[in-house]
Amino acid sequence: MTVVEALLILLLILLIAFIIYYYFRGSSGKLEISRPMESRIDEYLDRRFDAMIDEWSLIRKPQAQKFRDEKIADISQEEKRMASLTGFEKEFGEKMASLEERLETLEKQVLR
Repeated sequence: MTVVEALLILLLILLIAFIIYYYFRGSSGKLEISRPMESRIDEYLDRRFDAMIDEWSLIRKPQAQKFRDEKIADISQEEKRMASLTGFEKEFGEKMASLEERLETLEKQVLR
């Protein structure tokens, strides 16, 4: 056995050990390539939600209620505005569909 063969065998053993190490490390719950992306996103969202709960636990209830009371008018205005925009979008879509139909009939008449 030459030195090159020994180095290649040693390199192969180290590579296999590295792959096995990261496979078992990933299955401990930190990060695993075979897990779907959704479960990783769920874990992130759970951590973010826990951080938000910790953040809100620092705020007193009267202070949170005051904030909610101040912002409720703005929120209701935004909801009304979004409802009107949704209605406008629906009307606009209907008008565009009717205009397209009219355009198609005009094109057919011109081609005749």
